[in-house]
Amino acid sequence: MTGFIRQETVPDTFSRPNNSVYSLLTQSTLPKEKNVENAIARMKQIPRIVATARETLRNPPRPILDTAILQNRGAIGFYEKGIFELVGQSAHTESLKQAASVAVDELKKYQEFLERDLLPRANGQWRLGKEKFSRKLELVLDVGWDADRVLAEAEAEFVRVQRDMYVVARQLWSRYHPKRPLPPDDEAGRRATIALVTAAVGQEHGEPAALIMDARATVSSIQDFIKEKDILRLPQTDRCQVIEMPEFRRGNSLAYLDSALPLDPLGSSYYAVSPPPAIWGSEKIRSFLEEYNRHMLQILTIHEAFPGHYVQLEYSNRCPSLIRRVLQSGVFIEGWAVYTEQMMLDQGYGNGELALRLNQLKFYLRAVANAILDYKMHCTEIDDDQVLRFLVNDAYQSEGEARLKIVRAKQSSVQLSTYFVGRMAHYRLRKQVQRELGDAFELGRFHEAVLDHGSVPMKFLPELVRARLGQPR
Repeated sequence: MTGFIRQETVPDTFSRPNNSVYSLLTQSTLPKEKNVENAIARMKQIPRIVATARETLRNPPRPILDTAILQNRGAIGFYEKGIFELVGQSAHTESLKQAASVAVDELKKYQEFLERDLLPRANGQWRLGKEKFSRKLELVLDVGWDADRVLAEAEAEFVRVQRDMYVVARQLWSRYHPKRPLPPDDEAGRRATIALVTAAVGQEHGEPAALIMDARATVSSIQDFIKEKDILRLPQTDRCQVIEMPEFRRGNSLAYLDSALPLDPLGSSYYAVSPPPAIWGSEKIRSFLEEYNRHMLQILTIHEAFPGHYVQLEYSNRCPSLIRRVLQSGVFIEGWAVYTEQMMLDQGYGNGELALRLNQLKFYLRAVANAILDYKMHCTEIDDDQVLRFLVNDAYQSEGEARLKIVRAKQSSVQLSTYFVGRMAHYRLRKQVQRELGDAFELGRFHEAVLDHGSVPMKFLPELVRARLGQPR
């Protein structure tokens, strides 16, 4: 979409060729040597890309530049060491070393340019303004909602979820604070109850070095539950691998799902998790682990992998329409992942464990807060301190998590609204179809009918789902 953000303002655009090299070596099903050969060809374009970046980058927004600096540093490490660990023995090793050496030299020069030349003049405006934000939001969401309605719906949902969190936190109070009286049932007391209980639940976490292993451990129990309860039919071949997030892809989120490529659908998918950086101090690492405690890790795996992004995008890659496989609706994708979080617990995952439910509600509250934050940061003059108070005091996020979200909101626009708007669209379609079918409604069959058509715009989904439900499963 042109006209909203100029190319000259986004230095992280120039880190994307590194993703294309990485994807070739991790996801392509072509013969290994062909992938290495293609990777070398792409690496040879890095000098030209760096030259273009130096010519076009003028006054980027500081938050975008800060992430580009971190990711470029990670890219240097990738070409110095990581790429050789990925490739292993190869007939093209010498050519790969030569291309990597040139890439490292160019990226080091680029790093110096970013830090010494560009950083002092990184004063570009990240805020879109209401007119541009509203127009972009209507085009991206494509659900018939304008910006004001998204904000109103999100603010109403935010109050509802806070209320549900209080009901759960009140039931957990005596478990985590057995010698303290429950705070008064007024606004301040309810906030205190939720905050104190979520903080106590957050203490139930693993060690930093075990974060990837802990994430892997959540997968099998979730898969077993999906099969037992017929949530949907899982892909017959499980191609999802849980890995440590590469440094050059780290930024402002703990995890992502790198799905098999639409043009190469038999390749692997990666559920990538980012451990806390070694340069963080002990206090920041502690806060990070409390945010992603053992309960929250289960919700994260539901969202990113089973039955969230991985399963949905595997279904999407089966779609016979090439256009539907390649052109994907972010509202459908993110909405489905958020929808599955509550749905899994509603169907019995976790055996009614209240600490798990509290974290699911907290994670969903974050999605709702995303939409509010998206609007207010781009359409009003709200400052960072006001946003921080909202996220920490009202959405019960750790300060570290909240600060990362502020940076992310400055780096993007509209995308943060897709989680809430997409979830509401999926939830309302489920409710409509379930009412129509009554006792004949089958949850697994409905979910498969939702996923069978690719990642389509939500406005087309009701007709497609009803037509699919009229056919044999």
